[in-house]
Amino acid sequence: KAVLAAGGRVTGIIPAFLTERERMLKAAQELIVTKDMHERKMLMFERSDAFVALPGGIGTLEELVEQLTWVQLGRHTKPVVIADIGGFWRPLLSLFAHMRNSGFIRQEFELRYLVAERVEDVLPMIEGVLARQEQIGVRMETIDPRL
Repeated sequence: KAVLAAGGRVTGIIPAFLTERERMLKAAQELIVTKDMHERKMLMFERSDAFVALPGGIGTLEELVEQLTWVQLGRHTKPVVIADIGGFWRPLLSLFAHMRNSGFIRQEFELRYLVAERVEDVLPMIEGVLARQEQIGVRMETIDPRL
């Protein structure tokens, strides 16, 4: 709703089984109903230039970790931003540090993400990454993560 109020464009992607359980944003300029969660996630991935994890629940966490894994495995180079508003994601960031210190995230497979402490910093961070990628000739590769 905030995006719409600010004049932005909203695309909603929701699986059919959630259309009755969740509140769909009917004011979205585009609303896509998919057959299942897998199709929803793939469509969101294909249509995204970057990923932002705002404070959220287990579904947000799962989607964030999936994108971090895909970046780590070289499946795409799209920016991933963790919006740590009010320190919400600090325990997760501490867990990542613990995983590194315990040897479960090796240096050659380091997680690549940005952390924004303010919502206002998210878009400039993404734009900065995309500009640097363009400057050094990195295409925003999207390799089908199912491969």
